[in-house]
Amino acid sequence: MFIHLGGDMVLKAESIVAIIDHHSQALSSENRDFIKSNKKQKAIVKVTKDTPKSYVITEDEVYLSPISSHTLKRRAEVVTIVPEEE
Repeated sequence: MFIHLGGDMVLKAESIVAIIDHHSQALSSENRDFIKSNKKQKAIVKVTKDTPKSYVITEDEVYLSPISSHTLKRRAEVVTIVPEEE
């Protein structure tokens, strides 16, 4: 399954480690340190020019998504079954 992060960015659901609300980074020193370390490694990808609402974390990169963490979570929970062609 794939999850649309906004703009033209789509990721495989299996590659996502965590989805974090953008505002929660201010509440946790661990989250702030994690984001800072990824900025130094240039492993942060801004999906669109819009204001980020969530961080989507994979093993290799952190994506700044303009879509809320609640919406991304709902998208990850939806299972779409495509019928086979006859």
